[in-house]
Amino acid sequence: MKKSFSKIQRPINQGDSPLKLFFLLVVSGFVLLFLFYLMTIFLFPSFFGKCVAVVEISGPLMVESVPSTLFSSSIAGSEEISEKISSISERPDIGAVVFVVNSPGGSVVASREIYQSIDSLEIPKVAYFKEVAASGGYYIATPADYIISEPYAITGSIGVISQGIEYSTLLENLGINSTTLKTGEHKDIGSEMKPMEEEEKQIMQEILDIVFEDFKSVILENRKNKLDLSLFEQALDGRIMLGTQAKQVGLVDDLGTKQDAINKASELAGLGENPRTCSITINSGEQGLFDMVSFFRNLFLSAESYGLQYSIK
Repeated sequence: MKKSFSKIQRPINQGDSPLKLFFLLVVSGFVLLFLFYLMTIFLFPSFFGKCVAVVEISGPLMVESVPSTLFSSSIAGSEEISEKISSISERPDIGAVVFVVNSPGGSVVASREIYQSIDSLEIPKVAYFKEVAASGGYYIATPADYIISEPYAITGSIGVISQGIEYSTLLENLGINSTTLKTGEHKDIGSEMKPMEEEEKQIMQEILDIVFEDFKSVILENRKNKLDLSLFEQALDGRIMLGTQAKQVGLVDDLGTKQDAINKASELAGLGENPRTCSITINSGEQGLFDMVSFFRNLFLSAESYGLQYSIK
């Protein structure tokens, strides 16, 4: 015998339909207004007036991104930073950009990648040094049309550094032996298992000199007649300096605040007084629970043996 089962249906509450309809209409209205706002900004930027984009570049300059951990904040890699900077060219609502630099420098490759993305922008660019904009932090700022620094911001440190740790004597004292097989005389150059020989030091120094000449030429090309060449030659010894001292050398154009930098960018772009600003977020800025930022940033910068760095050590 076949049994038939009827579907059990929930009684329709007639009072639900008008309320749901009203809710959907309200949500749809907000979505349409938001889309209209975005369309107006991108298609008719003059309707609201172009904005000054503010881009913050903070922390060590690294090729790879570092996610946040229990003890440290996330750090954006150079590729991520460069992509965000390059995207500014696709924004017709942006008339100028301010780069807020707060970095001690870092990887030579990362610094170069970020530099190229900033250099490629064809709108007025202003760099603002907040607390530290040294070595690679200064390098990436050189394509800016104008550089403003806090008076006591740390900058300079023009140069290249490569460091490594050698602990062969320690291993010997501990009775630990190391065996290396190699195909060439200098294949193990920079190995922590042996002291660096004089010829190897010369090889590394030649590499450093080549990269340093690039750093120097980038500054000379971008700062041109703004430099006091005699003071600039002194600064090439790698010394750090305050914003006030950097202004005397010609490494920065003026001293001031972030708002001064925004106003200058607006002036260069002809946007008038009290410009509208728009923020370009590089990363989420997620914070670690205890946020031992300084400790871990220095750890990351020092991790690669004999890597080339534009950085303060």
